[in-house]
Amino acid sequence: MTDHSRQAESPFALQCVINGEAQTIETTASARLLTLIRDELELTGTKRSCDIGRCGACMVLIEGKAVNSCLTMAYQCAGKSITTIEGISNGGFDPIQQAFLEEGGFQCGYCTPGMIISVKGLLDCIPSPSDDEIAEALSGNICRCTGYGGIRRAVSRAIEGRMKTK
Repeated sequence: MTDHSRQAESPFALQCVINGEAQTIETTASARLLTLIRDELELTGTKRSCDIGRCGACMVLIEGKAVNSCLTMAYQCAGKSITTIEGISNGGFDPIQQAFLEEGGFQCGYCTPGMIISVKGLLDCIPSPSDDEIAEALSGNICRCTGYGGIRRAVSRAIEGRMKTK
């Protein structure tokens, strides 16, 4: 075993904020964020699917930016604020979640948490995005069931809802 691989597997205390709560998690630098979220913290709304960053089912927000948790290593999260789908709905449905329900932006539901996270990251950054900006934000998310019509309608409804509340 090389010094580098021995160092990578040395345990360390990851300190970060997850869904608004300070966390210290004993892990290794080479652990994936997805594993910590699902297996250590039992926040199973973040889905495991492709494990190579192509489907978007594992999306979380890190410092407000949507990222694939299957590609994010634990050490990259030190001192960062992470929001999972469970953290989006603090105290009830987020308007984005409500829009997905009302517009049929889901079918089997497996991709839905990742889609909602991606939309949340987009709308928090760009409150009134163009169609191209929406397409770009969702380009890392794959849905195998809906055909995307309901998803696009849900995004439009979420944007309209945000415009009304401002």
